[in-house]
Amino acid sequence: MKLIVIGGLVALLFGLVGTRYYVGLATRQGWGQFVRDDGPTSHHTKRGTPQMGGLAIIASTLIGYAVAHLVTWDAPTASGLLVLFLMVGIGFVGFLDDWTKITRERSLGLRSGQKLIGQTVVAVIFAVLAMQFSRNGVTPASYQISFTRDTAIDLAVFGTAIGLVLFVVWANLMIAGASNGVNLTDGLDGQATGASAMVFGAYVLISVWQFNENCANTLSAGCYEVRDPLDLAVVAACIMGACFGFLWWNAAPARVFMGDTGSLGLGAALAGLAIMTRTELLTVIIGGLFVMETVSVMLQVGYFKATKRSNGGVGKRLFRMTPIHHHFEMLGWEQITITIRFWIICGVCVLAGLGVFYGEWILAGS
Repeated sequence: MKLIVIGGLVALLFGLVGTRYYVGLATRQGWGQFVRDDGPTSHHTKRGTPQMGGLAIIASTLIGYAVAHLVTWDAPTASGLLVLFLMVGIGFVGFLDDWTKITRERSLGLRSGQKLIGQTVVAVIFAVLAMQFSRNGVTPASYQISFTRDTAIDLAVFGTAIGLVLFVVWANLMIAGASNGVNLTDGLDGQATGASAMVFGAYVLISVWQFNENCANTLSAGCYEVRDPLDLAVVAACIMGACFGFLWWNAAPARVFMGDTGSLGLGAALAGLAIMTRTELLTVIIGGLFVMETVSVMLQVGYFKATKRSNGGVGKRLFRMTPIHHHFEMLGWEQITITIRFWIICGVCVLAGLGVFYGEWILAGS
């Protein structure tokens, strides 16, 4: 367990100190935030705040992971490295998006098609590699759709080749959904960072539990077929620590924003951990806040288009503005109030997800 403690503490320290130095660098270089004119007017004061702070989160995570393994002289695993690859790869796509905003001095970065291509390339590489590196018959990922463990829904039921194609599609959907969910949540100071810290904290507990109840160590009825649960706990702890360190500077009033570099990278890491720990559908509960933000946008767009067709070309809106945290801003709520209440919602979702995970283990072992 020393790996987890060392990795988390080192990532926290570098996230705290490294972000401070990044703020100074970004300020000198003029890497400031551009704010949309059609957004809440209260956000106009944030114009010029350093962005791309996700670089500090990703760097702190990598440093924490590397130091933990160097200090303990414990070799990294395929599962841990693949999740980090996914985080860095999708985070790089976000970096290109942020850099485009800065260099072109606008609030919009890469075109949606460009972002989709970049995310897809990284996700496909991740998905294909996740089906390699078998150890004792267990690969980092599984062809079976999982909830708290693998279910009976097998993507390879018609053969491995078709199964791999279906898994690549499934992994792409998960990665796109999670990364965009965190991205949509990152609209208020500290909101996505604090929520991410809680969610990745949940995955520390899940992975540690899976390590203790792993089928490689125990043959109990409720054991878990996960390849590298301890190292996945290290990755989750490093990301959690990096988020806590970054939150010191990202909390209201924020001195730095994570940008797409951070939000897309964090979302991708969440999807990667869900795939590796065989908790793919459980993520919908644990990351309930991210789901809520995403669904609010989908409902807004769907309702607007539906009413536009049936109302003479004039669409109506369910919310004053989406993602839904902006709706409450338009109602007059203070930003800090929204953030804290949304953190509470996130905490409830995390506890509910952990409760479902633990409850299933009890039922499986009975």
